[in-house]
Amino acid sequence: MAEKTGARRRSVGTSRRDRRVNLAYSEEEHQVLAEAAAREGTAPAAWAARVALAAARDGSSSTSSAETDDGVAAALRGLLETRTGLRRIGNNLNQVARELNSDQVVTAAQAEAVLARVEAAVRRVDEATLQVMRERKSRP
Repeated sequence: MAEKTGARRRSVGTSRRDRRVNLAYSEEEHQVLAEAAAREGTAPAAWAARVALAAARDGSSSTSSAETDDGVAAALRGLLETRTGLRRIGNNLNQVARELNSDQVVTAAQAEAVLARVEAAVRRVDEATLQVMRERKSRP
């Protein structure tokens, strides 16, 4: 059952959206989408619609020339590498949780190692995000 995100309605005066596009996501992709929407207080479908329209309007889709720009391409590679790292960290966290649920001992060193990896991954995501924002801002 889907959780309510506390989504807000679009402002009055905007045109009615009566055209639909059906999108399919893996469980992991949907979770990422739902978390992004929740951060902005919108429903996942509304968030996806807003972001897709913004990308279409400014030409920032993955098929645009922006992807060939060295700075943006490097930042995107960094984000993809970090995404892989975050998946691995997720595995580590699942292993820690499994140990805790089976009454096994998780040492402080093990917990600190996972936390250090999480903090490093967050820093990389922050850096790559800022780089993409700088590159997009500098585009004509």
